[in-house]
Amino acid sequence: MKDEDIDDMLNQLDYLENLINDTQRENRVLRHENKQLKDEVDSLWMMMDEMTKTDIESWTSILQELHVDVATRALMVTKKKADC
Repeated sequence: MKDEDIDDMLNQLDYLENLINDTQRENRVLRHENKQLKDEVDSLWMMMDEMTKTDIESWTSILQELHVDVATRALMVTKKKADC
């Protein structure tokens, strides 16, 4: 092999090692960002669960009030006609 070929191969090897190092650094950064995003997603799901629970409780309360109102109105209605 010629010295030029060896130099070319060493240059290519250095380039590839640098590329590998850059890729590993980028991979670490992306893993960190991914962990943060997963934490945010988990937090958002917990918030959604709380909002859903609150909505269910709110609608249950409204439906109970409506049920009482309908029952009260039904009791107030009479089918007997008044004598005049």
